[in-house]
Amino acid sequence: MKTIHLKTIILALAISCFSIAVHSNAFADETHYPLTVKNCGRTLVFNKAPERVVSVGQNTTEILYALGLSDKVKGTALWYSPVLPQFTDVNKNVKMLSHDVPSFESIIAEKPDLVASHQEWVIGPAGSAATYDQFKDFEIPVYTAPADCVGKDNLAGSDGLRTAPFTMDMIYQEISELALIFNVQDRGEKLVKELKAREQAAIDKVKNLPKGKISAVFWYSSADLDIDPYVAGDLGAPGYIMKILGIKNVIESNYEWPTVGWETIVKANPTIIVLAEMDRRRFPADDVVVKRDFLKKDPVTKLLPAVENNRLVNMDVQSMNTTMRTIDGIEKLANAIVELGLDKK
Repeated sequence: MKTIHLKTIILALAISCFSIAVHSNAFADETHYPLTVKNCGRTLVFNKAPERVVSVGQNTTEILYALGLSDKVKGTALWYSPVLPQFTDVNKNVKMLSHDVPSFESIIAEKPDLVASHQEWVIGPAGSAATYDQFKDFEIPVYTAPADCVGKDNLAGSDGLRTAPFTMDMIYQEISELALIFNVQDRGEKLVKELKAREQAAIDKVKNLPKGKISAVFWYSSADLDIDPYVAGDLGAPGYIMKILGIKNVIESNYEWPTVGWETIVKANPTIIVLAEMDRRRFPADDVVVKRDFLKKDPVTKLLPAVENNRLVNMDVQSMNTTMRTIDGIEKLANAIVELGLDKK
């Protein structure tokens, strides 16, 4: 009887401990306000979950949509591509302040209690739309995507200079922190888990790829077709895509999008040329059709084996930026490698 009684006590204690642990985990899932968040060298304080958000940057907006927060977004700006198909309906109900850089006045007019921004060149120490200090004067916190400030000097060059490579962990951090700010941690955890699973599946698809034998160049655009193109450096999103798939980047630079001469690129002889596809038409080469036409007709580039063998891969420009869509870029390139039979060489 004593043995049975002891077992009963142990079982009861175990159940009690489990119940406490579950309760603690559930409790930990709740955001406690005031909440302090360290962001891009600044301290943000939230007394409650924001109700009115202006998101400046397509990626940040799509993350908010993915977290089920579209009803909190009162205005958005800076878009490069159509919204992700699954968000077409909710996006119709969100005010577009500008497809490009919005004005400070248009943001303030929406009376936001949070501005969520993707890039510091738009809103930052010397932002083209506004500075952090301008919003501070109105007591409006600005949350900037970690991918655009962690290990990056945005005052060096137009696109900034990375001192550390981009990784998807920076996107996962943004998702988790926004989920924390809005008290929807369960949604954030689910989204991160889904993205990590997709990333691993793409890596596994080309796990037998001969390391270092396949190379690539990512062509973003060109200010003019007669001058050097903007191509991807080592430390941005394209560099990450190539690295995790075992592909060599023929461009060695810490700048996001350095300009490199076609003669240098031809000499490097990339196995694959990845072309940015976008709605923006600031330059003629923003159009992917123009890019393809140039490569096939230019006397220098048309002799590239990648061009002759049509190893040209179109990729949505948002996949080439430090965004949630970088996962799409990883999948796109992994699939192209398999379709081209490069994983078997």
